[in-house]
Formats: sequence, C-alpha cells, structure tokens
Amino acid sequence: MQKKAEYTLAELAGHLDAELRGEAEFVVNGLASLPDAGGSDISFLSDRKYLSTLKTSRAGAVILKPEHAAEAPGNVLISDNPYLGFAKISHLFDGRPVLGKGVHQSALVAEDADIDASAAVGPNTVIESGARIAADVEIGAGCFIGAHVEIGRGTILAPNVTLYHGVCVGQNCIVHSGAVIGADGFGFANQQGKWEKIAQLGGVSIANDVEIGANSTIDRGALQDTVIETGVKIDNQVMVAHNVRIGSHTAIAACVGISGSTEIGSHCMIAGGVGFAGHLKICDRVFITAMSFVTGSIKEPGSYSSGTAMMPTPQWKKNSVRLKQLDELTKQVRQLEKQITKLRDQDQ
Repeated sequence: MQKKAEYTLAELAGHLDAELRGEAEFVVNGLASLPDAGGSDISFLSDRKYLSTLKTSRAGAVILKPEHAAEAPGNVLISDNPYLGFAKISHLFDGRPVLGKGVHQSALVAEDADIDASAAVGPNTVIESGARIAADVEIGAGCFIGAHVEIGRGTILAPNVTLYHGVCVGQNCIVHSGAVIGADGFGFANQQGKWEKIAQLGGVSIANDVEIGANSTIDRGALQDTVIETGVKIDNQVMVAHNVRIGSHTAIAACVGISGSTEIGSHCMIAGGVGFAGHLKICDRVFITAMSFVTGSIKEPGSYSSGTAMMPTPQWKKNSVRLKQLDELTKQVRQLEKQITKLRDQDQ
C-alpha cells in the first residue's frame, strides 16, 4: 500500500495551516532541496544565507518565512517555521511500504497472545505468550516479541527488532532494525575475583511518540524499570544501561553511551559520541556537545563540553605532554604566589 503521490498547493497549505501565494491548483509530486528541486517539487528555505539559492532554484513551490516571500519568483507557502513545515510535509511523500493487516502465515504466535485485527505481523516473526499488540501496529519481518510484551496503538517495528519479555512500548513509536530492548543490564557482584550475575528483575517502559534508532540497545532494570519518557528521540547505536531514565522530548544522537542509573532531564540534546558515568542526574534543557565525557551531575541548564578539539598531531603531542605536567606547574605557580605575597609583606 502506497501513499498518495501528489497534492495541490491548496491541499498542502491546508495541511500546514500556511498562507498560500500562487496557484492553488498547482500539483506537487515531490519534495527536494532548493538546489535539486524540479518544477513539480516543493522545497523550503529556513535560513536567509540560502536566499541566493532560492532565486536560482527550479522548485515549483517553496515553504518560507513571511520576510522572504518577496524574494521567491514563484509559488510560496508562508510559515513562521519552514523547517517544521518541511518535516510535516515529508510524511505525505514517504514511500515506505506499509504492511497489510493480519498475521503472516510464517509467523509463530502463541495461542494466548492478543493481537488486534488491524495490526500487521510480518514473516518469520515470533510472538510469545501473553503479548498484547494494539490496533494499527506494524511488526516487520523477523521480529521477536517476548512474553507479556505490550505494544501500543500505531507503533511501527522495523524488521529484526527484539523486545525481551516484560517490555512495554507506547503508542505511535518507531523502533528501527536491529534494536534490542530489554536485554539484561550489566549487573554482577564480585567475590574473590569471580563475578556472580545479578538477575535483572525490572523491565523497560517506553512512553508514546518515542523513536529508537537502528542497533540501539536499552537494557532492562535491575529492580525497577528503565524508563524512556514521551517524545524521546534516540539515534542509531546508542547504549542505554539499566535503570536509566530519559526525560520527555530529549534527543540523543548516535553512539552515545549512558551508564546505569543515570537520570537525564526533559528537552535535553545529547550530541554524538557522548559518554555518561553512572548514577548521575542531568537537569532539564541541557545541551552536551559531541564526544564529551560527563563525569558529574549537571544542575543548571545550558551547554556543556569536554575534551579537546582536533589539531595537527605534532601540536597535539606537545599539548599532551604539557597536560601531564599541569599538576606540577599548578603547584609551582602556587609556590611563586606565596613567595610574591611574602616579598610584598616584607616591603610594607
């Protein structure tokens, strides 16, 4: 089943609640960037530095801000937030295949699993005892849905997603291929150099409108659940350890690692490659730049960074040596300060 492939500008304006200036019945059948757009495509402009591209673009229509409307040579949709408009329209042209309703004959489904008639279950999927699949859920080929898993209405699982037992996923979520949710947390007790495994008795609770990227992992809690709140967006290859809590509408880029029992607030932005030590608390509205290592709790909103920026290798080697000398240099400076203070006192 494919979505409608073309829309009039009047339809798109109504979809965005945007002002239309131009030909209402002009037909759009694609979405493209300003440089690449053709005559039947719609594009967008959200940054004035691309105004020169707007004037040379072949786009049939452009979404832009009111102050840029006069610069466009053709049809425009006027919006206070063109990038948001682009995001909304993108779904209209999404060519992702939609699974047909029903359970594929090759799927292996427990007799007491509860699957809504409007849900779609792809080939070779396994659904274990007590699982509950709500209306309009799509489960791609080769997924594993463990015992007593709950999946809310409208959620989409791409092929080869694994949900261990006791995982709860809310409504309108998207989980991409290779994601593993509910694996055991890394919990062991040491006795005389040997590790004794701690059973992970919690689950994973994922709220509505969450997206989880390909090959990301979210471990189950040791006693209580690991919790992902409403609207969280998690990129590819992110590691979320046991008993982590991520606040609503926080966005986490690829290759982030979050150690156990860390709490991240709402509306945070975590750039790629950031690492978190365990048992930290990060307040709301924190932005952490790429490749930072967070070793302590953050109590004030704002932007935080760590590490050193790239530089030529010979310079980096010199700076690395000086970094090792920093403690000794600090001690020497303090000694010099004391000597200077003593000399000043003598002069007085």
